[in-house]
Amino acid sequence: MPDKEAKAKVKINNLLEEAGWRFFDDEKGPANVMLETNVKFTPQMMEELGEDFENVKQGFVDYLLLGKDGKPLAVLEAKRENKNPLDGKEQARKYAQNLNVRFVILSNGNIHYFWDIETGNPEIITEFPTQESIQSRLEFKPNPNRLYEVKVDKYYIAETIDPYIKEMSQNLVGEALVEYKANKNIPILRKYQLDAIKALQNAAREGKTRFLFEMATGTGKTLVAAAIIKLFLSSGNAKRVLFLVDRIELENQAKKSFERYLKKDYKTVIYKQDRDDWRKAEIVVTTIQTLLSQNKFRRLFSPIDFDLVISDEAHRSINGNARAVFEYFVGFKLGLTATPKNYLKNIDPDKLSSNDIRAWERRQLLDTYKTFGCESGEPTFRYSLNDGARDGYLVQPIVVDARTEITTELLSEQGYSVLIQNEEGEDFEEVFYHKDFEKKFFSDDTNRVFCETFIENALKDPISGEIGKSIVFCVSQNHASKITQILNKIASQRWPGKYNSDFAVQVTSNIPDAQQFAISFANNNLNGHTRFLENYKSSKTRVCVTVAMMTTGYDCPDILNLVLMRPVFSPTDFIQIKGRGTRRFEFTYTDENGHRYSFQKERFKFFDFFANFEFFEEKFNYDEVLKLPPLKQSKNISPVETSTTVTSVESVEISDSDFLTDIVETPIGIEGMKIDRKFFEKASDTVRQDDEIKKAIENNLWDLAINIIREKYENKPELFITLQKLQKSLNLDRKLTWREYLEYIFGFIDRIKTKNEMLDEECDKFISIYKPDSKDVPYIRSFIKAYISDEEFREIIDQRKFGQLEFTNVFTLKDLGRLGKWKDIIVQYIKDYVILNYYAA
Repeated sequence: MPDKEAKAKVKINNLLEEAGWRFFDDEKGPANVMLETNVKFTPQMMEELGEDFENVKQGFVDYLLLGKDGKPLAVLEAKRENKNPLDGKEQARKYAQNLNVRFVILSNGNIHYFWDIETGNPEIITEFPTQESIQSRLEFKPNPNRLYEVKVDKYYIAETIDPYIKEMSQNLVGEALVEYKANKNIPILRKYQLDAIKALQNAAREGKTRFLFEMATGTGKTLVAAAIIKLFLSSGNAKRVLFLVDRIELENQAKKSFERYLKKDYKTVIYKQDRDDWRKAEIVVTTIQTLLSQNKFRRLFSPIDFDLVISDEAHRSINGNARAVFEYFVGFKLGLTATPKNYLKNIDPDKLSSNDIRAWERRQLLDTYKTFGCESGEPTFRYSLNDGARDGYLVQPIVVDARTEITTELLSEQGYSVLIQNEEGEDFEEVFYHKDFEKKFFSDDTNRVFCETFIENALKDPISGEIGKSIVFCVSQNHASKITQILNKIASQRWPGKYNSDFAVQVTSNIPDAQQFAISFANNNLNGHTRFLENYKSSKTRVCVTVAMMTTGYDCPDILNLVLMRPVFSPTDFIQIKGRGTRRFEFTYTDENGHRYSFQKERFKFFDFFANFEFFEEKFNYDEVLKLPPLKQSKNISPVETSTTVTSVESVEISDSDFLTDIVETPIGIEGMKIDRKFFEKASDTVRQDDEIKKAIENNLWDLAINIIREKYENKPELFITLQKLQKSLNLDRKLTWREYLEYIFGFIDRIKTKNEMLDEECDKFISIYKPDSKDVPYIRSFIKAYISDEEFREIIDQRKFGQLEFTNVFTLKDLGRLGKWKDIIVQYIKDYVILNYYAA
């Protein structure tokens, strides 16, 4: 039985090999790891180590990692599994100083630290850095004091775009200066944006490495981020920056912004578009999903590849176990969020059910603040919607609380009751609530009234007089399709000849080119320009109907109406949706006589058909409460039309006796049966050659690709593809997902992981997020694996029948005692973030 030191070294050896380090010469190059390397201590070092000198293996480094030139690059100090890796910190420091090495890795096989002894403190890592990534840091010597010393004024970004902007600002005045800035499209930092940057500089001066900006939608977080990126890169405190977003459309938006602001000095790439050349860029933009899928971040990057990680919409992009991506990288961290910590007004968290979405959201936001070192609830900098409205940069909504007879009852405690007949012809009562709308409860007339109410009361474009640009948020893609149809029908009746079934356009993930539709809508050319006023640059399409695609980070400042035709249960989503309308905008038009018309956006309307404002206890004045026309339907109508088809099948029954004559058992090897392998190959070849699926995946429309494969191939003649058959073909010991299957056969991942590999990764995520003591790690790992994969064990823990642990082999009562406080933390973490169904066979 290997001792704890030997077990630790086996794990360390594996981690080194996974990071590309070589113990022996091979075709890839010479060995770059030396074991048990002798170190000669100076008398001064021996004196400083004192009694500890006898315990440092007589001056032998456990692992010496070499650079490309064969010279020492890093010291790796190994400890037993039951020892804290930090116990070897001072010992490793002496080794490193004696060898003139700057970098140290401390590990006990379970917990690992990376330490630049010249510039900082040991930081937890979950993978070992590669030779290339350590080598690239040799010339990188950050100094936080330099961040504070840089003078940032309102022209800090403008000078990058136009070096002469300050000079021109002194020489030009009035309209001439305004026109010059407009023609050059030059952004000038506002006072509150400068205050945000100054707050970060002060925090860095105090030794902080994590920062959080809480800034309302429309206050220019991306511009501030660009200034922060320039500050870190130009001061030598970062060589490369990672910018994380949570939606595909925000990748392009962020890249476009950074290229506009910083192109002359720094290169920006989107990771998935430049997989082979990202190291040549200073700014790398990616979605958190790209890195989190199959935990690709651990395979694609070294923990020290980025010196500054910025999380846009941090409450979303790093919530839950996505924080593992964020924590994987060492260095400075900045979070940007539009969601204030006190967004749940008058909510008593102790009275919330654990299943209440508000309780979950509250945990997410608290986690976000803790992640950035703001446990007190005070971010590094805060600028709210009210601040922006007060200073004249943002606008507040006119809330339109509109309820129909049916939605009023759906919203009530009693709900909306419907008489339905069962198969025996008997009447029974079914009660529905607002959460059931367009899921289990359907009413075409309610949707019609929603649309008519919106059309009648929407704010109009101040120039053309037509319906102002609007976004409608629906329950589902199917609901969005219905609403789009109704709106286009109303528009064709009210404004003949003005639209060609394009007054409203559905923008959801199942629609090809939906992302481009959203971009064109913002650029005012979706389906061309308006027919209401010649040469007026405003989109012909007036309404985008969506579900979730346009909730976060979508920048379209001339929006005049937002419409919630659905209940919203996530406070974060609610605030993000509201933020789509808060930006100011100037509507302008010049007629054929040269006369210029100009109108400022002062307000926008927020139509709320499901009392969402009331639900979240927002303190707004309800400027409009509309009396809606009564609905024509009666309450004894079935909410959903259903039909049952019975197919008669001929059959034959025989009475002859039958009996078993022979039986042979043939164990199947790990490679599975040939028929299963051939099925997988044939199915995969067919799917790979499907042009519709290929196009959807090329455009990152994974939901659409999944819909296509299911509609065309799932259990359909010839192949009869099912996930169960594919799982069996792969000899997989857990459930397979369609997304996983597609990523695998199209080459986005090189293999599909086993249940145990996924369990190990869940453990690593938890450890990287919560950073437990090394002595607790073995028990944490065992508990996580048992709780996720063993239903009986999970039931014992959830029902607190701990005495039954004495009769299980997976985790003993004694182990539970050693686990201590971590039990409840792990259970809540798994319930919030781990999909247990994935681990079922």
